[in-house]
Amino acid sequence: MTYLSKHVDLEKPEDVKGYIADLDKADSYKRNLSLAYWNYAKVHGIEWEKPRYYATNRLPSIPSDEKINMLIANAPKKLALAISISRDTGMRPVELMGLRLSDIDIENGVVHPFTAKHGAGRILKLRNTTLNLLSSYLSKRPELKPLDKIFGGWTSEYYGKYFRYHRNTLAVKLSDPSIKTVKLYSLRHAFATKLYNQTRNILLVKQQLGHRRIETTLTYTQLVNVNEEYVCEIASTIEEFTTLLESGFEYVSDYEGKKILRKRK
Repeated sequence: MTYLSKHVDLEKPEDVKGYIADLDKADSYKRNLSLAYWNYAKVHGIEWEKPRYYATNRLPSIPSDEKINMLIANAPKKLALAISISRDTGMRPVELMGLRLSDIDIENGVVHPFTAKHGAGRILKLRNTTLNLLSSYLSKRPELKPLDKIFGGWTSEYYGKYFRYHRNTLAVKLSDPSIKTVKLYSLRHAFATKLYNQTRNILLVKQQLGHRRIETTLTYTQLVNVNEEYVCEIASTIEEFTTLLESGFEYVSDYEGKKILRKRK
């Protein structure tokens, strides 16, 4: 309602309806605004016939690992940590911002987040690079107690706004407008698509995302054949192999004593 109140008089329902209709936004966005105002009108005794908008069922876009890593490398440290955890775990922004110190097991490299939308609990693995960022971050905040949120007063709304600001700044800096297409929720979609692509286990993806309904998860089965272009690398030593795995490459096979890995472009 804050957004609407800044642009239109909430006491004039027909003006509200006209304002929403004229917005250059997707119908799903207009539907959410209409629902919010409908609830407001009920509470304040305003008669208002809610217009009908229908969301278009579109497949989410999946950013490349390169672009995600670029965002992490160029972000302030606290934001870089948040993006890294989002990338590694597919946690919803609201779940990540609710993460408490007691939810983290650094020794085993996992987090135990609360699950939003009444989904099942889950354990999520962090990459070594993310654990390094996390350890450095926590070492500078010895005052944190077990029940303290690791991102302090950040909310999911602030996280999204801060993410978009630095994403857009980086796009201008690198003269690469495609970076602006990476949305915060794209990190969750990328995690789910990659996990399904590696395992073909839709129930595992459902569990790791904290979904209640399998129908929600089935979207990701349609994305595994999208953008099927890969960069390949060869690892000659265990150090090279480990570094490539931590950079998002996946093992393919052995050849003449070396390991072949690939990563989607």
